[in-house]
Amino acid sequence: MTPEISRREALQWIASASSLLIALPEAHSADTAAAASPPGGKPYGTDPNLLKTYKPGDLWPLTLSDAQRQTVTALTDLILPADEPSPAASAVGVPAFIDEWISAPYATQQADRPVILEGLAWLDAESRKRFQSDFAALTPERQSQIADDICHVPSAKPGFETPAKFFHLFRNLTLGGYYTSPAGMKDVGFIGNVARTRFDGPPPEVLAKLGIEKA
Repeated sequence: MTPEISRREALQWIASASSLLIALPEAHSADTAAAASPPGGKPYGTDPNLLKTYKPGDLWPLTLSDAQRQTVTALTDLILPADEPSPAASAVGVPAFIDEWISAPYATQQADRPVILEGLAWLDAESRKRFQSDFAALTPERQSQIADDICHVPSAKPGFETPAKFFHLFRNLTLGGYYTSPAGMKDVGFIGNVARTRFDGPPPEVLAKLGIEKA
């Protein structure tokens, strides 16, 4: 990481530019049955009640156990820890977002479900192998030692290719959940659908970059 930008700024760029989620082609998990089992519930169709406030589990049963949620929380906060002035990923509900995502009975989410569940199982197994403890109980330094080995698919070491694809998907879900939350949108300066009393057009520096002269 260069000194000019922070890790959070780099992840903001990834969140803005990334649109591809890589799926794992094969399973490596002690919890294969749970990962392969289909989610419960039915799709809500084309007309959900947009005036109702839904609680977690209202639309379909959630998936993560308490232990899995602890692992998810630890990994999301390792990817996006709190800084000044932004909260950590878990503080804005990213673990709950991931649980909803892998529990949803739609084709994309059903394809991601075994990727995430098998990856979480691998993460805890690797943590116990290296440090005799589950991932959530490790220090951030030790968590990073594992994450550093799987954080980049092209450079993953032999035997770590599948976990690296899990991490790629998990990181994209973490960024998607975070930067669509109110805190995340504030973090990237997204104003959203807010009424404004005036609009002066694109900033001069943007027009200059595009080679357009302001009328």
